[in-house]
Amino acid sequence: MLAELLGGVALSYSVWSIFALQQNYRRATSMGIPLIWLPVDPLNVPFQVIEPHLFRLLDLIPFQLPPFIYHLRRGWYFGDKADTHLKHGPVWALVTPRDIHVHLSDAEAIHSVFSRRGDFIRPQKMYKLLEVYGPCISTADATNWPRHRKILAAPFNEAAMGYVWSETLSQTKQLVAAWTSSSPAGIASVAKDTRTLSLNVLAAVGFRRSFSFRTSDQTEAEKESGMLSYRDALQLVLDNAILLMLVPYRHLVHSWLPISLRKIGRAVADFRDHMAQMLEAETKSLNLGEKGSGSLMTSFIRALDVQSKETNSTSVQGLSVDEIFGNTFVINFAGHDTTANTLAFSTLLLAAYPEVQEWIAEEVQEVVAGIPGDEWNYAELYPRLPRCRAVLFETLRLYPPIMALPKWTNDQPQSLRVGDREIIIPPHTSVQPNIIAVQTHPQYWPEPRVWKPSRWITAPTGAAEKEEMYVPPRDTFIPWSDGPQNCLGVKFSQVEFVAVLVRLLLQHRLVVIKQRSSETDAETTARVWQVANECDAQMLLRMKDPDRVKLKLRRVE
Repeated sequence: MLAELLGGVALSYSVWSIFALQQNYRRATSMGIPLIWLPVDPLNVPFQVIEPHLFRLLDLIPFQLPPFIYHLRRGWYFGDKADTHLKHGPVWALVTPRDIHVHLSDAEAIHSVFSRRGDFIRPQKMYKLLEVYGPCISTADATNWPRHRKILAAPFNEAAMGYVWSETLSQTKQLVAAWTSSSPAGIASVAKDTRTLSLNVLAAVGFRRSFSFRTSDQTEAEKESGMLSYRDALQLVLDNAILLMLVPYRHLVHSWLPISLRKIGRAVADFRDHMAQMLEAETKSLNLGEKGSGSLMTSFIRALDVQSKETNSTSVQGLSVDEIFGNTFVINFAGHDTTANTLAFSTLLLAAYPEVQEWIAEEVQEVVAGIPGDEWNYAELYPRLPRCRAVLFETLRLYPPIMALPKWTNDQPQSLRVGDREIIIPPHTSVQPNIIAVQTHPQYWPEPRVWKPSRWITAPTGAAEKEEMYVPPRDTFIPWSDGPQNCLGVKFSQVEFVAVLVRLLLQHRLVVIKQRSSETDAETTARVWQVANECDAQMLLRMKDPDRVKLKLRRVE
């Protein structure tokens, strides 16, 4: 009976899929662009669950599979880079039973999509998973988004960047001390340590919660008033973010569940309690007439106060408590792992290319010469470090945390100029500026697949003081998105990254531990490159197993 029922469901789904695919294909042909059909939508949740297991089997098949299979693999963007665009042109589409997904690699067309916020809208339903604690800027509709943006943008000002700079220098100093005293086998986990550093910086700057750096092999959990510490609770939440986006955390505290799941549920509850405590403390401070900490929570409390005074108003201007908690989570999720993953990629690549380390060290030594470390002033030093920013930009060019940014046409057809032609995109169609394609397209970037930080310096010869950052053509480099809805933390991430390199490479160099004494430098570089390019993209792009390459930090005189 059950087999017959399942067979009937499968047959019904197959018939529906064929019919829906034909309907969408007819809609898509009106655009007059190359089309690739897929039997199932990659965003189909059941398919996403079975996809890893399916491809483990498909990878064993010894003969050539149909071309469409390639675009069903999660994270296909990374391996593809600009290849499909080089084959089909600057615009093409995937057609599935559920949707049409238009892909763009034309910089001016991408700029138009980002600029026309009312025509190409953020797909709220796709981001609903981020509401682990409540509504947030990522899930706000067109009416509410400006309200969230105004409140969240306030603390990300230039005045706060000095704190980002000093806190990152302090954390990196501790990281350097730990790495230089690591065992002969090398640093236990560079990727986990960069995550810790990034989390500590964001906790201190964004929420005034300061922690000492600890390495990945220091695993003892900290307690605060019987709860997991803010840091440990948040780390567990972020480590299990995908699970928490699929399963409401209130379902993870039942006594009959495995201890590992209950531990996650407890961490989520503890982090909510920490947010509530910060909310209460900041509220008391402001009620006493004090300025508050100046953190994100200060802005949130002021916004909460605005909302409470406008209960009779027809329009909401502030944030609710649930929105405060929701935005606190999404800022930590987006701001922590993106920077941490970029630091992990950069650290491995710098170790593989010692000449780039020397190039960076030359700049750092010239800029900070004669200045004691505790007097490194952000406003004076940061603008004079373009080579450090070049490493960040080049790493993000090849390894953007998000490889495509989905938008959707509204309920009207939208005209879009792509190159020398105009296309009409049907209503409710996915339009995806392909970030990694435009950032690795030979039309815009010579040697597009080569990691070459020097490409970002306009005067590679001569004194470092005279060098400036290369400004690429508009929307050919968009790791932080573009337009009105670009990333709030652009400057934050840049300042943090540069401060790490300044402290890390002033008197030290990263070294790859060779697997055998006969391993050549070329073989070492190839091994690092292989690990750096074996990635997955469950939510953000990251290396599958960065710890396969062991590094050490060596002091230089």
